[in-house]
Parts: sequence; C-alpha cells; structure tokens
Amino acid sequence: MKEADIVDSAISSRRSIRAFLDTPVPQKDIEQILKVSSRAPSGTNTQPWKVIVCTGDTLQKVKDAAVAAFSDGSFGPEQTYKYYPDKFEEPYLSRRRKVGWALYGLLGIKKGDGDKMFAQHKRNYLFFDAPVGMFFVIDDRMEIGSWLDHGMFMENVMVAARGRGLDTCPQAAWAPYHRAVRDIIGLDETDVLVAGMALGYADTEAIENTLVTERTALEDFVTFLD
Repeated sequence: MKEADIVDSAISSRRSIRAFLDTPVPQKDIEQILKVSSRAPSGTNTQPWKVIVCTGDTLQKVKDAAVAAFSDGSFGPEQTYKYYPDKFEEPYLSRRRKVGWALYGLLGIKKGDGDKMFAQHKRNYLFFDAPVGMFFVIDDRMEIGSWLDHGMFMENVMVAARGRGLDTCPQAAWAPYHRAVRDIIGLDETDVLVAGMALGYADTEAIENTLVTERTALEDFVTFLD
C-alpha cells in the first residue's frame, strides 16, 4: 500500500465511536500516539496543548463524579466557552438534525423520549465504556489561534489512533462539567477543559457504531481560482 493510501485510510476511517470493548490499550501505544501527534503545527511553536490520560481507578473516579453531576445536579453545567452558536442557520441546522436523528433512529429513540435521550447523553460521561479517557486542556491566557492549534493536535491524535487499529470519540460534552472533575484530574486555575476523548477498540457488534456520517460534496465547500 502506498504511503498516501495509508494516510488516507486512517483519515477516512475515523468515526466517532460510541461503544467500546473493555480491552486495555497498552500505555506505550498511547505514549506513541501522543508523541507523534505533538508534531501538529502551532503558532510560533507554542504547542498550547496539555493532555491528561485516565485509566484504571482514576478513570472510574472521573466517571462516577461526572455521572453524578449530570444525573443529580451536584455540579451543574458551567460553560467555559461557546462551542455552538445560540441559533443554527442553514445548512448547519439540517446537518445537525440529520446526524442526531440518525443516531437515535439506530438506538430506537423516538422524538420526545426524554428518558432515553437522557440515558444516551449520560454515556458521554462513561467515555462510552472505553478503557482510556483523555482530557484536552488549554491555558485560558491563550487566544483563538491557539485553540485552532489545539484542534489540529486533537485531529492528529485521532488519526494516529486509527493507524494502530484504535478508535476514538471526541467529546465536547465534558467541558460544561469541568468542575466535577477538576480536582480529580488536577487542573490548575488557568486550565480550561477543551474536550474529552474516548480511546479504545470499537465494539463492532454495537448498533450505534454502524453510523457513518455523510460529507458534503467538494464543490459545496471548495472554490478553485486560476
């Protein structure tokens, strides 16, 4: 296989996996994924990313705290940054609705079924049963350019994981519940929790993992100028 084909395969096979096996991921593999991912570009080489990797007992403590916060309001959601606009316009609104109902359709969740929607959303805070939960953190003194750099770093992590037969799910859902896990994962006062990410081996028997989202045609988002 050509090098371009290997890279293309890792990128195009990346999906947000929402059900994982409990198969452990060797720490040496996690270390290598993060090491190679740190080659992501950043303005003036600031490298404005920090990663906290949770497994074992710490992962369980994180999940317990987050599930409790989400379920009983012991730590209410607190916005640290705006991921979404206050109002979605087209074509973004239609794309958002389509993927949401596609997932719920696979899971047999009907419109208005609040209990099942709540239960499915809560699975975010279990890292979808993945054996590795990662938190991506940025210094709140950095500006939007560094957030862009951070995103490129996270994409590298997901692609490098695919190259090793692993899967991921990036999760902005963790950010509003940062207070529930701050002490457990040792965040500093200037740390902002950007997102969580589940890492592990996909459960190929899980119906939710059959979801493959669509991508718009090239001509819809690219302009070539001679």
